[in-house]
Amino acid sequence: MGLFDDGLDAAVRKAFTRPVPKSAPAQMRYLVRQLKGTRAVAELLRISQRTVERYVKDQIRTPRPDLAARLEREVTKRWQPRVRARARQQAATTGGIVIDTRARIGYTAPIGTTDDARLRHLTVALPPRFAARLFDAQEAGAGERQLQQIAAEGLKEVYFQDDGRRAGSLEEVRFTDVEHVEFEL
Repeated sequence: MGLFDDGLDAAVRKAFTRPVPKSAPAQMRYLVRQLKGTRAVAELLRISQRTVERYVKDQIRTPRPDLAARLEREVTKRWQPRVRARARQQAATTGGIVIDTRARIGYTAPIGTTDDARLRHLTVALPPRFAARLFDAQEAGAGERQLQQIAAEGLKEVYFQDDGRRAGSLEEVRFTDVEHVEFEL
């Protein structure tokens, strides 16, 4: 996972209505309910089925650090799918998405303009169509570079061109050396 993928997931997680289970036995029970059996959970987490059963019965409470990380990642990925879908749908249709980034941002424009890329800290509200494109690309398994390109197109249109009111001859925005990126729905 990269900065953009993690940032989009974090933005959607803020919409959760209930906290994710904290203890390993509770997380394991949730996965067993979701995957409908201990064998599927054992295969997913790469542990024995008997170990899964012992977590479910509270016979084991603290997992190894690598297992704890896998367990938390899988539970978070599956937690409240309808709330997650509703948050994505709302951002893609009505709300849009806010991007807060610190990166080297420049642009390609006609000769005579100052187009040198420089470090900028921007907080920009992108319209719903860019939120939809970001979420669709993430669902399709797009790479970090593609998500970054979609965000650059949104910054070009909203920040540099002010929704078509200025800088009409702007050709391309260069969005590189990303230090920080955060999204909010």
